Amino acid sequence: MNLRINSFLSLLFFMFFILTGCKTVENPPRTVEKVDIEKYAGTWYEIASFPAPFQEGCTCTTAEYISTDKGYLKVLNKCRKESESDDIDKATGKAFVVEGSGNAKLKVQFFWPFRADYWILALANDYSYAAVGSPDREYLWILSRQPQIDESSRTRMEAQLKEKGFDISRLENTPQNCWQSGME
Repeated sequence: MNLRINSFLSLLFFMFFILTGCKTVENPPRTVEKVDIEKYAGTWYEIASFPAPFQEGCTCTTAEYISTDKGYLKVLNKCRKESESDDIDKATGKAFVVEGSGNAKLKVQFFWPFRADYWILALANDYSYAAVGSPDREYLWILSRQPQIDESSRTRMEAQLKEKGFDISRLENTPQNCWQSGME
């Protein structure tokens, strides 16, 4: 059963990446100027996001980026599905830096050969929080190194995203209450 759920989630990620990777975008949002990939690597907690079909029913969502010596980051996305068994769903992929982007634009691949845009739109100087999304502004995630983010940081980030043309009224908070009970 778990294999079937993981296969279905993988298919949804695949569809997302095909659809977002094929669009030509006029006036795309600006990314941050430069990202230190080694500092960006690690675990991020999803604080809020635009609703996405492939994340329906997810709580306690995290993304982990692991540096490799093969020229890409390994990506491990996890969430707990709201169900009787509270299964943990995982999707594994790769993130490739777009040359000339200051490491702020990545191409994420969950299914070969398809890659989708993953742009770092806002980033705290200390890498404690970030906002990432797609250039067509259809997808957006607010991430933090902790399961919660302080209100002033979130307000500042939302103002930056609004200036970049994102409809922040679409953001939905992601419950992160699993960490109190020790989700692995």
